[in-house]
Amino acid sequence: MLDVLLVGLGVLLALTFAGALIALYVQDVTQEKHAVLRNFPLVGHLRYLFESLGEYFRQYFFLGDREEMPFDRATRSWVYRMAKNEGGIIGFGSTYPMHQPGALVFVNAPFPILEEEQQEPPVVVIGEGYCETPFVGKSLVNISAMSFGAISKPAVRALSRGAAAAGCWLDTGEGGLSPHHLEGGCDIIFQVGTAKYGVRDESGQLSDEKLRQAAAHETVRAFEIKLSQGAKPGKGGVLLGNKVTPEIARIRGIAEGRDSMSPNRHPEIANIDALLDMVEHVRAVTGKPVGVKTAIGGPRFINELTEAVTRRGLQAAPDFLTLDGGEGGSGAAPQALADHMAMSIDEALPLVADALLASGLKQRIRLVAAGQLVTPARVAWALSSGADFVNTARGFMFSLGCIQALRCHTNTCPTGITTHDPRLQRGLVVEDKAARVASYCRNMNKEVAMIAHSCGLRHARELRREHVRIVQASGQSIALDTLYPYPAPPS
Repeated sequence: MLDVLLVGLGVLLALTFAGALIALYVQDVTQEKHAVLRNFPLVGHLRYLFESLGEYFRQYFFLGDREEMPFDRATRSWVYRMAKNEGGIIGFGSTYPMHQPGALVFVNAPFPILEEEQQEPPVVVIGEGYCETPFVGKSLVNISAMSFGAISKPAVRALSRGAAAAGCWLDTGEGGLSPHHLEGGCDIIFQVGTAKYGVRDESGQLSDEKLRQAAAHETVRAFEIKLSQGAKPGKGGVLLGNKVTPEIARIRGIAEGRDSMSPNRHPEIANIDALLDMVEHVRAVTGKPVGVKTAIGGPRFINELTEAVTRRGLQAAPDFLTLDGGEGGSGAAPQALADHMAMSIDEALPLVADALLASGLKQRIRLVAAGQLVTPARVAWALSSGADFVNTARGFMFSLGCIQALRCHTNTCPTGITTHDPRLQRGLVVEDKAARVASYCRNMNKEVAMIAHSCGLRHARELRREHVRIVQASGQSIALDTLYPYPAPPS
């Protein structure tokens, strides 16, 4: 009897499977949307399966250690080792393509600095003399803007705790200030995005009362007015409705479960003078330093900014300028903008630094650089080019365990970093990842200092353009101060 039942069940399953295949076959040959399925029913589905899995197979099986984009395996592995305190030591030679155009080569000193001569880099004060509560920046490397919403609650908690342990700052991103940012007691930069999340009134306008409430938190050290970011200049932030949880909706002041779409610019800021008006207003209301974050497409913005500050006076200047390169990242961005909009940080940073030097504003406006600066060599290059600090988001995401699955916008991040699915968040253990965040930051600062010492310098803030050479298409390297000569000081 049992044998008869099993045979019957097998026949039923076979008929069901055959029926499903016939139904799928009919659907494929009659549909008009996909030519491959219409011409090759059933087997044509393999094409879409392989296409969807292709990026994962390439990552692990086909691409070399220095080939993958946006970050190759060698770079990611280095960050993982730094975060785990496993050291940056390699054997048998480097795989870095030092003969390719754009490769960085630092000028080693014949007599490098001895250990007893080495110094800690001096702190840099932001807003001194122009606000009630200036901010002392201690770490060269800091956590760039990632909003609660784009990343998960445990990710924010780990970043907050790790930043406090390492002594670096944490930028909130445009999603507002959450209790999770405050949890670790780290220094916080509150970003005011185009939608004013966290500091908006019922009509969506900037609220002075909410600015004061945010500034009342002692660890909120500064405010940053976001004009644009490198991944999508000209486009506001995008948080799809499947990631707008009740908590995120409450913090942002928006509807739960609906797409959170920021305006593509601040409606009240249409020119440089309006921008400086807002800088002065937010500084007066909060009593804390106020900066501006932007990507640039050429010299116009920085030239107009320096001219306006010179005309209006130093009190009108932003206390810092966060410059994002076109290679910057985002949880969700149109590919047309991510691929083609805004200058690379390699070109933009020397340009902006030169404009500040030429106008005599370099000491007034502190310069923060961002855009794929996840290794000590890239940080050392940025400091040499004129940056006072470096921000990185994806470097710290790797320290949290990011595997570059490229699914940030889907709410299905396998490592729990960019998802609000509790099942997936479970994999991100806050205590463990906070320690890794801190280790990555400390080791970055340590290895930037090592590069500086090898150049014969006491600390990393002494790095200058003459300490870096850039490999050209000919295979020869040229000193950075030859490619970008320092401008003459203002008369």
